[in-house]
Amino acid sequence: MPRRHLHTTGAAGTPLRAALGELRTALDVPGVFSAAVRAETGRAVRAPRPPDDGWAPDHDATAIELFTLDPPAAADLDRALRLARRPGGGFRVHYAIADVTAFVTPAGALDTEAHRRVQTLYFPDARVPLYPTVLSEDAASLLPDRTRPALLWQIDLDAEGRTVSTEVRRALVRSRARLDYADAQREIDAGTALESLALLKEIGVLRERLERERGGISLIVPEQEIVERPPTGDGVSGVSYAVTYRVPLPVEGWNAQISLLTGMAAAQLMLTAGTGILRTLPSAPGGAVGRLRRSAKALGIDWPHHVAYAETVRSLDPHNARHAAFLQECTALLRGAGYTVFTGGRIPRPAVHAAVAAPYTHCTAPLRRLVDRYAGEICLSAVAGQGPPEWVLAALDGLPKEMAEGAARADTVERECVDIVRTALLRDRVGEIFDGYVIDVREHDPAVGTIQLADPAVIARIEGGTTPLRLGERLRVRLTRAGPGSAKALFAPA
Repeated sequence: MPRRHLHTTGAAGTPLRAALGELRTALDVPGVFSAAVRAETGRAVRAPRPPDDGWAPDHDATAIELFTLDPPAAADLDRALRLARRPGGGFRVHYAIADVTAFVTPAGALDTEAHRRVQTLYFPDARVPLYPTVLSEDAASLLPDRTRPALLWQIDLDAEGRTVSTEVRRALVRSRARLDYADAQREIDAGTALESLALLKEIGVLRERLERERGGISLIVPEQEIVERPPTGDGVSGVSYAVTYRVPLPVEGWNAQISLLTGMAAAQLMLTAGTGILRTLPSAPGGAVGRLRRSAKALGIDWPHHVAYAETVRSLDPHNARHAAFLQECTALLRGAGYTVFTGGRIPRPAVHAAVAAPYTHCTAPLRRLVDRYAGEICLSAVAGQGPPEWVLAALDGLPKEMAEGAARADTVERECVDIVRTALLRDRVGEIFDGYVIDVREHDPAVGTIQLADPAVIARIEGGTTPLRLGERLRVRLTRAGPGSAKALFAPA
């Protein structure tokens, strides 16, 4: 499920870039890989694990004409797909997932470092990878015209997009084309796309319809780009910043539906086999929903009390800046997600992900997320009618805690980056007065709380008043602090 997407432009050394660099240091974000990890990775890239080491592709699928679909700058290509119609009706989805197990020796230096990092971390100006880029962006990446080891899923759907059958096996694959979202959308819209790409729209729309029927929701979260404005040249004004939103294209949603389809199919394989690790999310607590309702009010978004959250989100236009800001805040309802391990046929209850509205697991991003490698191995074993490998079982019980710690680190990175970006946007407006709504009040100090501004769409702390704040109250507030560094923006009642 989505996080906020933040991206910044501008040269190194500006206040925003400097603050982000200081944040990485303060959070002790993993730096360069050790010499031992680099050496082991180099050996693995030159000679992947031998078949007698418990790994081997059993199928040559290089004749399947797969393609990848990713952002233009992406090089860690986890997934490649081919879509086709089935004789007699319905569809066949081939989905190749990078086979990281081909390169990672259990309990080796690279594996140990992956368990320390857990997942790739994203900053507005950089990313901190899970695996060395020689592996994640080259040897294991499903780059075009390169033969690569993969977990090849074959999922058959009926004419309404429902799953009929699921298979997964190790295979050698060879992607034929590397597409980005904009090019793919143009080809689909123009009617010039080859059948495999054209079917992405047809299948994606069907899967979105099924998602609505089961009560699930996929957030279309716009990407925030922080645009650096150079000094004016008057000798007074320095660098300033403005925010713009990039709205995801429809093809990005259709592509995400294939990943969701595979995660749901993988969860069913695990549940049938009696061993697995699910991605679970309870229903959002009333307090979190109430806070979100107050944000909607502050942003002028109509959300009647009788209308469900999912229905409201689907009614929003991400091209509208207020709606885009609200969609950013909606990601907060996904923060209770975790991982649930089960073995011996002891099926967990509940076993669903509230936003997916079905059992679901992470298995389609092994180059960026540790747990996906283990989920893939469990699914391979389930299809083969065997128990998972010993190294998988040995790590299984510890994965939820490891992933939770990794998610907490990623949440902290995201939260602090958002705060840094907000202070950058407001740095030249200290002393100005804004309109906003109180969306949170500190229980033991009701003069302190959180305020949502309508313009710019910023959430920040408010303190310094003598009167208790009231939830949902509309206030005139003065910006008292917004430094260029990592200090959080602060408001006071005007």
